[in-house]
Amino acid sequence: MCRSIKTLRPPVLPGEATEDDIRAAALQYVRKVSGFRAPAAHNREVFDRAVEAVAEATAELLGGLEVRGQSVREAG
Repeated sequence: MCRSIKTLRPPVLPGEATEDDIRAAALQYVRKVSGFRAPAAHNREVFDRAVEAVAEATAELLGGLEVRGQSVREAG
């Protein structure tokens, strides 16, 4: 697993994860899986689409998680 990706839910992260937090985690994940820190021009579009898809899935996950009976969005 990519050790640079931080846990984005309370209580590990105080408050709600920002869009920047979510995007940074998605970028790290796609970099790790693809093996590219910065993709070549011919791979840029698919790389960027993957980052967006992972960011959307992450936001959906965080929005639906419950922490001690509260949704993560309410816990912050």
